[in-house]
Amino acid sequence: MAPTIDHPGERAAQDPVKLIAVRETALYLDEVFRAVGDEAAGGIALFVGTVRNHDGGADVDQLGYSCHPSAEAEMRRIAEKVVAEYPVRALAAVHRVGDLGVGDLAVVVAVSCPHRDEAFEACRKLIDDLKHEVPIWKHQTFSDGTEEWVGAC
Repeated sequence: MAPTIDHPGERAAQDPVKLIAVRETALYLDEVFRAVGDEAAGGIALFVGTVRNHDGGADVDQLGYSCHPSAEAEMRRIAEKVVAEYPVRALAAVHRVGDLGVGDLAVVVAVSCPHRDEAFEACRKLIDDLKHEVPIWKHQTFSDGTEEWVGAC
């Protein structure tokens, strides 16, 4: 039987934004993954941003994220934009603030859609727009004692 476009599962869900948060505590993949579970979703795309041990040719020892008070509201605005563009069944995004070490989770986003291509595209749009538009700043400390601030995300 051929799939029908008219099936409710092929469309965006009502209220698909399930989890939006900026946190000072550790992030957990299973929480985000569970938040986007949906029986009509044939694809779930999950992106995890971690603290790497280098940037721009220099060794990174640690970094800290700080944000503007509007950061969570901006995350929600971007999530709603993604929902308007794709048939999102469920969406979640959490970002960490505070001091993080190498290997720590900095951001976790996930999107479920009826099909995998849509899920990949929506997830990519979500993380790219969060990175460029949400007022979250990164302060990196390098092994040689130097440090730098990096723009949004």
